Amino acid sequence: MVNPLEVPPYLLQPLIPSVTAGTVTCAQAFGSEIYVGCSNGELLRYALQPDADPTKLDAYTLLSQQSHPSGKQIDELILIPCIARALILCDRQFHVYTLPSLDLAPNTKSIRNVEALAVDHNHLQRPAATSLTTRATSTSTNLPTERGKSDSVDLCVIKRSTIATYSLSEEKLTFTREIPFRSGALLARRSGHHLCIATADIYSVIDLATAQMFELLPVTQVEGTAGTIKPHILVISPSEFLLLSWTGGSTLGLFITGDGDPVRGTLEWPAHPVSVCLDYPYLTTLLPNSTIEVHSIETQAIIQVLPAPDFGEGGRPGLVSCLAGYAAPSSERWDKMRKVKVGLVRSGKVGLKMDDKKVLDEGQNEKIDEVEKEKDADVPSVSI
Repeated sequence: MVNPLEVPPYLLQPLIPSVTAGTVTCAQAFGSEIYVGCSNGELLRYALQPDADPTKLDAYTLLSQQSHPSGKQIDELILIPCIARALILCDRQFHVYTLPSLDLAPNTKSIRNVEALAVDHNHLQRPAATSLTTRATSTSTNLPTERGKSDSVDLCVIKRSTIATYSLSEEKLTFTREIPFRSGALLARRSGHHLCIATADIYSVIDLATAQMFELLPVTQVEGTAGTIKPHILVISPSEFLLLSWTGGSTLGLFITGDGDPVRGTLEWPAHPVSVCLDYPYLTTLLPNSTIEVHSIETQAIIQVLPAPDFGEGGRPGLVSCLAGYAAPSSERWDKMRKVKVGLVRSGKVGLKMDDKKVLDEGQNEKIDEVEKEKDADVPSVSI
């Protein structure tokens, strides 16, 4: 039997009703702001604004809009709150911007011929810079206000035949080393000194400390389908990745360490997911049939199934994980709340106020008896 007061792990909540500047290609959020990249090179910044009517929810409104110089599609947007920076990948170039204003960062230049970009996942989870947490606190988003570290953030830029490693701080972007690599990288994720890369046909892991690489498993196990199946890589924990492999009849999700050892159990989906996101301890996947499945990382069991939002003809929904969290005004849980009568303590005793005119059924009478016993024992009680 379903408990009517139970709140499921996820609720769908509209944040921005429509974007008219262009077709959305990527998005990220932090605190009370949402950043959106579009197919025409537009960069949009939305902020949560309080409504003058106290009975209405706060809403996200467009704060600023600017165009990328190339006018090309914004392919990826990575927020790095600990140093108040954002990385934007566009037209095979990545640029460093400041947060929250989205201005080009000083003392940095764009990097060209980029096939994939991977920031150390462990560094992305550091506390945000003071300038961002102060702003978040002022808008009541209940986010951590611990002072962010000023340590540099490590990242990898995968090019056609090399992997270049960099260190990024608030002051500058510094090149550190270069490792040879074959061309064709489509996706990369980094955790510590392990870098996991997907090409059209295979997942590989590279130990950045020793520059050694070994292959893990195929993106697709069906001959002749390489290049038609989208690879997925998620960092689950330090030195642990989740890789998805298409078998022809279903997709398997395997948890593998940076050393190539399998851990946990195996996940399975009836079709190859469109998007996969981690919000520990849950894994959310968007399937081609427009449903969202929520799995438990610990048990691999399905916890919840949701219908994906309908974006109309031509709309392409996707899931995005926002590591640092963001504010989502919602009234969905209001129907889960109700008034309850609470016993008041007077002279060390607990009293229960009842409506004398109300006819009590047998269950309510039993509840009164329980309360009277607790009164005699001087134990406070709450009636729900």
